[in-house]
Amino acid sequence: MSQMIQIDAGWVRDHRLPHPGDGGKEARGRVLVVGGGVELLGAARLAAEAALRAGAGKLQMTAPAQAMAATSLVVPEARVLGLPQNGQADDALVQAAGEADAVLIGPGMEADLEALAKDLCQRVRAPLVLDAGGLVAADCPGSETRVLTPHAGEMARLLEKDRRHIEADPIGAAIQASARCSSVVVLKGARTVIAAPDGRLARYAGGGPGLGVSGSGDVLAGVIAGLLARGADPFEAAAWGVYLHGEAGRRLAERVGVLGFLAREIAPEIPRLLDV
Repeated sequence: MSQMIQIDAGWVRDHRLPHPGDGGKEARGRVLVVGGGVELLGAARLAAEAALRAGAGKLQMTAPAQAMAATSLVVPEARVLGLPQNGQADDALVQAAGEADAVLIGPGMEADLEALAKDLCQRVRAPLVLDAGGLVAADCPGSETRVLTPHAGEMARLLEKDRRHIEADPIGAAIQASARCSSVVVLKGARTVIAAPDGRLARYAGGGPGLGVSGSGDVLAGVIAGLLARGADPFEAAAWGVYLHGEAGRRLAERVGVLGFLAREIAPEIPRLLDV
């Protein structure tokens, strides 16, 4: 097993993110967020806004046809695309994926959209983040650069094991999934583990219990996608994303309370944390 890297303030100081210099929004990359079923549209919004908070320059996202206008008003920074319902990515979505510097599939993606996740995953060549409902496409061919962000229950389904086995050996599970899917794997938990196919292995133990709240994982996935769009290496985008998400939780715990802050409050903490 490779030496375990501890993700902390010292590590992020030694591993700087790509900086666009004086470049505008094009230099900071474009993110496409695919998700947001009718009942879970807020998840896509959380992820999309987090991508921008992580420094991405341009944003596109999907929404059900009946919610496109409202989504454009709620997330005015985004170009909103209609969410196909027939299991196939339409021309507009395929074009958007082709123009993106990072594609996130999964936040708020309900079971009836699983076929769409698989279809789009096979067409994406940009760096790809699979979260929540998008994890159904983890084994699909497509982009060679992938980050998977499962929690223990999702990892159990991915590896076809009991959740207790995942919780008993999260490091082993992350390594196995990384090798099987040829992806960087972020196994979320109180001590998040990050494993890469090249053998790199990291752990982050901060953040606190307040991050265990509905929508928190959507924010993390969006942050990672935003960092990928900026040009970060997939392992470092994952590690930085976990660190930023965790430290945002720590700051909110100090200011708001250990429990009770909302997922929508996490992303606004990110920009100041980037200035290390």
